Formats: sequence, C-alpha cells, structure tokens
Amino acid sequence: MAGRLIVAVLRNQAKHPLFSVEERLEMIAEVVKPYPNVEIAAFEGLLVDFAASRGATMIVRGMRAVSDYELEWEMALMNRRLKPEIETVFLMAGEEYSFISSHLVKEVAALGGNVSDVVPPSVEQRLKKRIAAVK
Repeated sequence: MAGRLIVAVLRNQAKHPLFSVEERLEMIAEVVKPYPNVEIAAFEGLLVDFAASRGATMIVRGMRAVSDYELEWEMALMNRRLKPEIETVFLMAGEEYSFISSHLVKEVAALGGNVSDVVPPSVEQRLKKRIAAVK
C-alpha cells in the first residue's frame, strides 16, 4: 500500500496512560526494527497536520468493530475537509483481534491473565514489570 509507514503516537495531555509517550515509542521501535521502511514519531495537535508535515498522502486507521466506525468516519471526513490531498484508509482487524483494546489487555495482565498471544513478547515483559511496580 505504501513504500513508507510512519507510526505516530499522539501526545495527549488529557490521558494518563500506563506508559509514557517515550516508553511507547521505545516499544514500537523494538517491534518494528526488522522493517527499514517504518518510522516512528510522536506528535501534538491534529493528525492530519502531522501527516502533511511529513509528506504523507494517506492515513491508515484500524477498525476493530462496528462501534469504531462512526467516530472513525467523522474523523476521516473532517480530515478530508482540512487536507483533501490526504486520504484516510480503513483496515479491518482480523476476527481474532477484533475485541482487543489497550484497556482490556492491561486489565487481564493486572489480574494475572495471559496476554502473550495479543502483544509482542517485549511489550508483555514491560507490561508485567510496570503492573508489578504499580501494585
């Protein structure tokens, strides 16, 4: 679909995630290391502005379930209005991952459940370590 992929992480001061933006960038870097055409970056503000600043012509968004559709559709239409030269492409998650969310993964891990089949090994290790430190 593209010769270059940028995995972008939003710096959102309104959220208080388990891992900082810098930690998330580190985890992503570990996972995408085998792919030389994948870049990672953090950004603030509008995704469409960040995409334009990096010369992107496409934003790829994942959808897990029908419940994601309305919000994603609204964002895509607003992004199109703001930057018509950037297209939004939706990719559907496989059925085996359609129920996965960061909240669910963190909750299962915190309760001692196995999340090894839904996160990379390096992420699982960090998740277990962070949850143990928080308890």
